[in-house]
Amino acid sequence: MYYIGIICGLLLLAWALYHGRNKKKHPPGPLPLPLIGNLHNIFGAPPHKSLERLANKYGPIMSLKLGRLHTVVVSSSAVVKEAFKKHDLALSSKSSKDAVEAHNHQQFSFIWLPVDSTRRKNLQMLLNSCIFSTKRLDANQDLRSSKIGELIAYCRRCSQTGEPVDFGLAASDVGINILTNTIFSADFVDLCAKSEKKFKDVIRSITSQIGRFNIVDFFPVLKWIDPQGINRSTCTGFANLFRIFGDFINERLEQRKTRSQQSSTNDVLDVLLNLSEEKDANENNIAMDRNQIEHLCLDLFMAGTDSSSATLEWAMLELMKNPHAMKKAKTELAQVGKRKVIKEAELVQLPYLHCILKETLRLHPPVPFVPRKAEKDIELCGYFVPKGSQVILNILSIGHDPAIWEDPLAFKPERFWGSNNMDVRGQDDFKFIPFGVGRRICPAISLAMRTILTMLGSLLNSFDWVVEGDDDFDAEEKSGHIVGKLRPLRLVPISL
Repeated sequence: MYYIGIICGLLLLAWALYHGRNKKKHPPGPLPLPLIGNLHNIFGAPPHKSLERLANKYGPIMSLKLGRLHTVVVSSSAVVKEAFKKHDLALSSKSSKDAVEAHNHQQFSFIWLPVDSTRRKNLQMLLNSCIFSTKRLDANQDLRSSKIGELIAYCRRCSQTGEPVDFGLAASDVGINILTNTIFSADFVDLCAKSEKKFKDVIRSITSQIGRFNIVDFFPVLKWIDPQGINRSTCTGFANLFRIFGDFINERLEQRKTRSQQSSTNDVLDVLLNLSEEKDANENNIAMDRNQIEHLCLDLFMAGTDSSSATLEWAMLELMKNPHAMKKAKTELAQVGKRKVIKEAELVQLPYLHCILKETLRLHPPVPFVPRKAEKDIELCGYFVPKGSQVILNILSIGHDPAIWEDPLAFKPERFWGSNNMDVRGQDDFKFIPFGVGRRICPAISLAMRTILTMLGSLLNSFDWVVEGDDDFDAEEKSGHIVGKLRPLRLVPISL
């Protein structure tokens, strides 16, 4: 009888704890259906558009049940500010994605590793020192300028023949060449046509697959079935890229054997190989082996190609739709010299060009929402967010919030002029966060801003542009991790 009383007491305590937890206030949201939850609420439109529509109905913080994944969507700067002023560390992890588990990439990836892990901290220091630091960016600006010069030369040939330029594709090619020269001191796009096409197609296939709706992410029990074949596809894509990277690594290793001194290229690959050969690397906690080098290169190409090209395409579309902004930009550019490639040192003289880029990023953030994972129970604006929840930063809705931005759907670069100028890191008020926020903010902000500004400025400064055929400048978006224009923007350059 004594033991029965203890068991009953424990059961009563468990019942009280369970119901006490369930009485905690959760954010509002649409009623979930059995099994699928609210997945039906995000079908029928690109996910970022569905989230924006739901946020307009349910408010700045809402709950969704996506299959088995409890999700909280944050759609206002005030809520983001509270979240990352109070809970930055607790929200610094990323929710797992089945697509990036191919070849165990998630265990090696700088993008997906926990921010407090030693491996990620060391990778971040390494990337900052050999790619993203101001010193390295300054050292590589001639490289970027030469690749943008090649783009201008290509556009000049098109102007002579009357052929249109596919802006997204051309910008992507330049971005690939800038990255491959930074890492490997080689042009991938300048290889033979078949190899060039293969590399670009593999990159785009991987980013497309990662951005697809994957039912396995919401119903992990289906992981081993992989019903949509997304994991199998990314596994094949990763393997193809690893083979390409491996060929360059093998070639560089052979070159290093024939030299009496350290390689003279001093690119990122040489830095990584030097680390891999240091006997005391483990003592310094920056050991790099071949496997880690290949996974790091994969991260750089997945993150660094499509986002910049999509932004350039959106910027050019908005300028073509808004001739007054185009004229103002060209007038400003003329002050540094017409018909020339813009140098990065001249960007400080082009404040309106900066405003154009910021307004483009506000209207068309390349990554419209950023998923995080709550590592512990937290309270956010009076609502309970349980451990393990996916917390989505709805960057698109914040950029379109009429409480922050007057006439939010209009393209008005002047809103960033003078005293209204905002930093793209949004650290103070979190009203403008196109590159994310907190510990996982994009580390390549400075590189992206420099590259896009010089590319856009050079294209505007070297040519006038006319639309091909009867293009009506539609702004229809494609769905995916990186949101670009659904139909390519094709313009014919007119030499000045």
